[in-house]
Amino acid sequence: MSTWRDADLWAKWVRGEDCPICRSVSTDAATAELEVSRLMMSEDAPMPGYAWLAFRRHVIELHELKETEGAAFMRDVRRISRAIAVATGAVKLNYEIHGNTVPHLHLHVFPRYRGDPFEGGPISPQTVKGPVYGPGEFDAIRERVVQELAQRAV
Repeated sequence: MSTWRDADLWAKWVRGEDCPICRSVSTDAATAELEVSRLMMSEDAPMPGYAWLAFRRHVIELHELKETEGAAFMRDVRRISRAIAVATGAVKLNYEIHGNTVPHLHLHVFPRYRGDPFEGGPISPQTVKGPVYGPGEFDAIRERVVQELAQRAV
C-alpha cells in the first residue's frame, strides 16, 4: 500500500513535518556532503554500490527547485555518478526519482552488472534477499566512492 493512502500522514510529510528523509539527512551518517545534497550508502543495499542522494532542504519535486538549486543538484548527481561508476566498475548505472513512498526529493543510483539478478529488466529491490556484499566489500566500495569524490571535487 502506498503511503499517500494515509491522507493525514502524507499531508504532514508534504509539509515537511516529521519527514523521514529530513530526519535521515539531519541525523544519519552520510557517505559524502555535496553542494545541495547528501550521499547515503549502507551495507543493507539491494545491489553492490547502491546509493541514494537526498536533497538537504525539504522539497518534493524537481520543478520546485530554484534554478541555482537545480543546477547544483545535477552537479551533485554527475559527481556521484562518476564516483560510483569508477568505484564499482558497473556496466551501467540506473537512476530513479520517485518520492511516492516519502515525498522528499531524492535519487536512487543502482549500479548494474553483467549477470546481476535484474539483467535485461528493471531493478526490484524488494526481491533481494540476504546481503549483497562479502566481507569488507561494502567498506572498500564506500571508501573508493569517497576517494573519487575528493579527487574530482567541483
